[in-house]
Amino acid sequence: MAEYLRNVWYMAGWSEELGPGQVISRRIRDRRIALFRTDAGAVSAVADRCPHRFAPLSLGEVHGDALVCPYHGLTFNGSGGCVRNPFSENIPAAARIDAWLCAERHGAIWLWGGEPQSADPAMIPDLGLVEDSDTVRVVRGYTLLEAPYEFGTDNLMDLSHIEFVHKGSFAGGGVIFAGRHEVVDEGDTLRSNWWMPGVPAPSHTMGIYPPDMITDHWLEMRWNAPATMLLEIGSCPSGGLRETGVVAYQAHVLTPASATTAHYFWASARTHDLDSPETDAFLKALFAQAFDEEDKPIIKAAYENLEGEDFWTAKPLSLGIDSGGTRARRKLQMMIKEEQSA
Repeated sequence: MAEYLRNVWYMAGWSEELGPGQVISRRIRDRRIALFRTDAGAVSAVADRCPHRFAPLSLGEVHGDALVCPYHGLTFNGSGGCVRNPFSENIPAAARIDAWLCAERHGAIWLWGGEPQSADPAMIPDLGLVEDSDTVRVVRGYTLLEAPYEFGTDNLMDLSHIEFVHKGSFAGGGVIFAGRHEVVDEGDTLRSNWWMPGVPAPSHTMGIYPPDMITDHWLEMRWNAPATMLLEIGSCPSGGLRETGVVAYQAHVLTPASATTAHYFWASARTHDLDSPETDAFLKALFAQAFDEEDKPIIKAAYENLEGEDFWTAKPLSLGIDSGGTRARRKLQMMIKEEQSA
């Protein structure tokens, strides 16, 4: 059985996935969870299994602020309590299901992994830079990673892989080799940063900088447990001030579905072409290629190639540039151990 960090927020989905009166099923930390939005707009999360004959509650309907089982009509509120038994005025004491505390922030739905009374909304990772506004346009997406979520973190905290894996999408034409890399540990936050001075204008500046312009380019990835990452992609005229450059932001959030699969939520923010469906479509196609056709197969193949062997037991070779993922794995292990000791 996989061990998961408890006292953190797990992303369960994008807010637009769940309209008023809608229900979806999502496996999180080896539990099937029914997410539903009440008629008033609040989000609730309960176990996706009725205690009567075990029907998936996600196949049911939302009535007001409660979810009705599609099999025999038992009705449950967002706290997991049964509020209606259509066959009797009495509600059996066992008619109760697990529930999780929910919050919405920055266009995402979050579930608290620990006891509700210990939840702290201030611990929700800050993704405000990839939230729609009058001056920012965001495209979002989702894919299922067929590997443990830590393998997705390895991939994202080591962006040197873009030169090899993303030849059809994000490859930087060798600029990563002109740069230097550092990992900064700030306690609850890790940063895996690349600085690449004197390189041709990268792709995110297309239409803003001439393609042959020499720039200083940076990639800075922020990690918070268990696996929420925010990437800053920046470029400015060579020798210029970063504050004057072109900057874009991406969110990359991994939530364990099971011991061997993970939900991968991504978002990309831009400050140009705000009302351009064509730009939206282009970016969605680009990210689908990068994540579904390029990242997913190699991450899956690497995980399966362990053939069940533990990651650390296999003694992974260190190249230095992979220290971000290594530090994230170690920090996560330490946090889980500290929780269990407490």
